[in-house]
Amino acid sequence: MVLPVHDINPTRRTPWVTRLLLLLNIGVFLISPVALAPLLGADSAASACSVVAFFDEYAAKPAEVIGNDAQDEGATGAVGRDSAGREGCVAESPPPYDKSPVLSVLTAMFLHGGWLHLLGNMLFLFVFGNNVEDRLGKLRFLAFYLGCGFAATYGFSLFFSGSTQPLVGASGAIAGVLGAYLVLFPKAKVWSLLTFFFFLPVKLP
Repeated sequence: MVLPVHDINPTRRTPWVTRLLLLLNIGVFLISPVALAPLLGADSAASACSVVAFFDEYAAKPAEVIGNDAQDEGATGAVGRDSAGREGCVAESPPPYDKSPVLSVLTAMFLHGGWLHLLGNMLFLFVFGNNVEDRLGKLRFLAFYLGCGFAATYGFSLFFSGSTQPLVGASGAIAGVLGAYLVLFPKAKVWSLLTFFFFLPVKLP
């Protein structure tokens, strides 16, 4: 695995949009059930159900994004038992909320499934986002970032149009930022960590 640490590529302007995106992603995660439930001491079943309900309402689902007729029950976040007596999340059909598939693509870009998911995405955005923003400008960079996120979600949904599994994370948007960085700064030097059984610092390329 290669983890970027920093690049040798100074910018001319303060990357306000990159900083805002970092703060929004971290802030949304910190107030989400994914981060809060363990801190509040919720039991495992209730904690899992609150996360399921949160993602059900705010994450993007391919079947919903594409307009597929696949039916999905919305989880309420309450704990119940099925006909076999197994404990799980109570679901309702139709879901107990009015969900916009297009808006869910946007909100899904600011949701993450755990600390590693969040920190990995934010590391790449922190290292590479400032230079791309510096070259494109604030508004163009924001439009590009969001556009890549939408394109990634819709592209995935076209191939898996029957899936009702929630999609979360900024990976699609950040992949676009990485691609732009490679095109705009092909000769930039990036200090990275190569992880095997130990960390080895190297400078790329």
